[in-house]
Amino acid sequence: MNRTILHVDMDAFFASVEQRDRPELRGKPVVVGSGPNERGVVSAASYEAREYGIHSAMPSREAYKRCPQAAFVPVDGQKYRLASKIVFEIFERFTPLVEGISIDEAFLDVSGSRHLFGDGPAIAEQIRAAIFAETQLTASVGVAPNKFLAKLASDMDKPNGVTIVPDAPSDIIAFLAPLPVGRMWGVGAVTQEKLATVGIHTIGDLQSCSRAELARRIGAHAAEHLQLLARGQDTRDVEEERDREKSMSREHTFAKDCTSPERIQAVLGNLVEDVGRRLRADERTAKVVHLKLRWRSFKTLTRQQALQAACCDDQTLRETAEQLLALIPLTEPVRLIGFGVSQFEEPGGEQLLLFGDDSRNVEKRESLSRSLDKIRDTFGDTSIQRASAVRIDRNADEDGQTDALPRKGT
Repeated sequence: MNRTILHVDMDAFFASVEQRDRPELRGKPVVVGSGPNERGVVSAASYEAREYGIHSAMPSREAYKRCPQAAFVPVDGQKYRLASKIVFEIFERFTPLVEGISIDEAFLDVSGSRHLFGDGPAIAEQIRAAIFAETQLTASVGVAPNKFLAKLASDMDKPNGVTIVPDAPSDIIAFLAPLPVGRMWGVGAVTQEKLATVGIHTIGDLQSCSRAELARRIGAHAAEHLQLLARGQDTRDVEEERDREKSMSREHTFAKDCTSPERIQAVLGNLVEDVGRRLRADERTAKVVHLKLRWRSFKTLTRQQALQAACCDDQTLRETAEQLLALIPLTEPVRLIGFGVSQFEEPGGEQLLLFGDDSRNVEKRESLSRSLDKIRDTFGDTSIQRASAVRIDRNADEDGQTDALPRKGT
């Protein structure tokens, strides 16, 4: 049976919630985040503000220069989470297979729901109607046979639209062919430049390009990966969220049991960055850090540490994780390492200096982390890395399996 996957993406979520609750802001440019005269960044921008080139992670002062008449509204995490909770409850009426990517988007596998609610497009329309009726917010939906195509499609008719990808392989190839390669998830500006050197500008160009020539430019693994996507092939399943409101974590299973402390620490740093990006995408901060190690013998150790103040920046999370790791003697090869956070709090509370008065406070660290998020979202995950970073499969799940694509802000 062919799968039917939906990707539902709320339209300018934070800004739309503010416009819903404050009628005087409707139809006007709205910037959610730090104030125009504050050292901080934009968390979200309404579609009216985007017309001025304003986007998330942009410094608020720059946003003000571009649009002085914009309304600058502080982040209200509790209000957004309440709206998100209603939206996710609507998803679960149609299918139990819901994979939340962030506070405002999710994949849904509705293959088993078609006999109850109709085909994919019909279910998409019912979900959009329910969201608007119960939250007065709009969503855009991609309907497709797999996650990659559904994610790509949901962005094609924004705001408040539905895009349907055909099922037949030949029709999928034709659907993708005219699109620019930059529309593919994970293809940033640097990769686009490399592809352009061999005349690849559209997904159709990628479909017809020699695998060997492509491998010489971007590497064999990346070449194979991109050509599979260019043909619309993605076998990932929709994974149900587990304890989304209680904790957030990432784990990596080594292909070969690892004895190198340097590599273990470097992989841990990558896991911290993944969790940090998801925290910031969800506008959350966490108070407790967790570390998990599994030895070759499958014996598992866990350690945790409460922070002085809840945070979401990579530097604080990484320092704490490394402190926990240093307390565990590496008595045998490591099979798996995991990092997680819990005890979420709303951002924007009193900011305390961590690890002594060294002038690196929470605000500066978070601002830097958000800036790095923007760079990686624009130019790809490998565009900027720590000196100690090593290449790992960022998509390894708890069982050591891998996804075909990176998760957003995920």
